[in-house]
Amino acid sequence: MASYHNDVTLPPLPGFDIYPSSIVQQDNISYFLVGREDGSRQLAINAPIGASQLAQFEGTSTPSEDGQTTLLLGPLNAHNAQALRNSFDWLRPSVQGLRTGIGLGDRLGLATPGHLRAVREVGHGLVPFPAQQSIREMSRTSRTAQQVMDDALWGIFAEGWRAGFGADADHLKTPQDIDTCLAAGYTFYTFDPGEYVDDRAIQASLDELKQLADQLPWQHLEDTVTELAARYLAQPVQCEDYTISFDETSLLRAAAKYGRAVSHVARMYRHLAQVGTAGNWEVEISVDETTEPTTHAEHVYIASELRRLGVQWISLAPRFVGQFEKGVDYIGDIAAFEDDIRVHAAIARTLGPYKISLHSGSDKFSIYAPAARQTRGVVHLKTAGTSYLEALRTIATLDPELLKEIYAFARQRYTTDRTSYHVSASLERAPELESLNNETLPELLEQFDAREILHVTFGSVLTEKKADGTYLFYNRLMHNLRSNPQAYAADLKAHFLRHIRPFIQE
Repeated sequence: MASYHNDVTLPPLPGFDIYPSSIVQQDNISYFLVGREDGSRQLAINAPIGASQLAQFEGTSTPSEDGQTTLLLGPLNAHNAQALRNSFDWLRPSVQGLRTGIGLGDRLGLATPGHLRAVREVGHGLVPFPAQQSIREMSRTSRTAQQVMDDALWGIFAEGWRAGFGADADHLKTPQDIDTCLAAGYTFYTFDPGEYVDDRAIQASLDELKQLADQLPWQHLEDTVTELAARYLAQPVQCEDYTISFDETSLLRAAAKYGRAVSHVARMYRHLAQVGTAGNWEVEISVDETTEPTTHAEHVYIASELRRLGVQWISLAPRFVGQFEKGVDYIGDIAAFEDDIRVHAAIARTLGPYKISLHSGSDKFSIYAPAARQTRGVVHLKTAGTSYLEALRTIATLDPELLKEIYAFARQRYTTDRTSYHVSASLERAPELESLNNETLPELLEQFDAREILHVTFGSVLTEKKADGTYLFYNRLMHNLRSNPQAYAADLKAHFLRHIRPFIQE
């Protein structure tokens, strides 16, 4: 058995600081992290001479003066990350079922300690997903699925987090995406069939809907128009206190809009079921990235058809009423949102149960309490870019000139980078750099337009290079954060406590 107490005797390590929370002792072997002032970190293992466990790890070994123990110092690389997973089951993600969850996207690979400190402070009732990044975000940050997973592991190990966690392979679009994330050990697979949602159905007439329905892949749906009508038009669907009725128009609109998406999700699910290890994965379905809200009837159609095709899922993200723009609070009528999610949650309890998922959930502080209330805690909150914004908040204090350069660059990139995001920020409304001094610079992170501009340009900021091939911003940004990990973790903890507290069910 492993011991997690910090009252162990460790060898002297001149020039290094030990991460006390990371210390684990098992079979007279101590595993822990050490760091230098420049922010560099290493894995340290202190073991009796000849301990076979050391062979699993890469690094440089030095025997003690008395010849009784060996100290191995190794890199935080993929090999050592996997060796730690093999050694300690609490470093492996697992399926989390209907537990209240929070996805903690981390575009820099440094945010997990701050995230977990916020979750730990609330004490109970919520499970973190420290590894969460979409294929799109991985491409924009030049990271791999394995790097995202390993960065989360080192943060989990550093913080001594042993209460369980999930790993979200986010917004997957192809079977190849699934294979990539399976190889890295993810457990939560978010299928994004957004490219298969047909928005022409939203405004189509009945005759147009009939034409769109005729073009659906009925063979893959294992269905016909006649059979579809027989299932939904004969009687309404009762979801607790809510009666969901279909007529020909609403049924064909749901089928024309989401039929191809349902077929695609079924293909993705069957692929995952074929190649994945049974019992070691769960599925979320995301239909939130559409132009118009998912109606309650459409939700019933999606859930009923997926269930008919044998798909099993733990979470579903509808497109709610109002606007869920990146990095800012909910835009819309809060009462209308609560009325909307109240029925979606009733549908999920009736046709599942499964969690309702809030995508683009970062900083939507005004709707957290209504969402927690109406879902009764059977909910998943997904955040991502807000942790990058908190990194910039930290930089505003540590290196104001760097943030000024990033902001000026972000303004130049915004028009191009915004195209794949749902944002409404205006360059004209965003503060001019000249209007800010070092003391007021953190205010950029509070101003709506500047916040969205900084949010959606993260990929360009992190990957832009100078003529000589060196990074324009990345190395300076990461050096500041790695050299000041407590400052970044403190900013993250304060910010995420605002996200988490409304979801804790007393």
